[in-house]
Amino acid sequence: MLRGKSRLNVEWLGYSPGLLLEPKPLPVGRAQRTFRGNEGSLASTLKTLLFFTALMITVPIGLYFTTKSYIFEGALGMSNRDSYFYAAIVAVVAVHVVLALFVYVAWNEGSRQWREGKQD
Repeated sequence: MLRGKSRLNVEWLGYSPGLLLEPKPLPVGRAQRTFRGNEGSLASTLKTLLFFTALMITVPIGLYFTTKSYIFEGALGMSNRDSYFYAAIVAVVAVHVVLALFVYVAWNEGSRQWREGKQD
């Protein structure tokens, strides 16, 4: 049997030798908790994260090559060296826009879930 401070630390972590040997019955009228309510929000969060990951990869790279070839070198007639520089600036701005959109969507999704949980 644990004594003193070590017993408190082990029980604080949620483990006690008595817990394994003596399961406590649930109080009357109280059902065991299930976490199925979080599965939908977890799937939604994962879909949002994967969507913005794909955007983070494709949008800056696509804008870099598109603006370099068609806008800066083609339409504006810039040199190859200058078009690299300005296309990189466009790609960095695109990264920041995608990140800002992700933060906005994540913030709204979190506040929506909080409001729905608050009404329960």
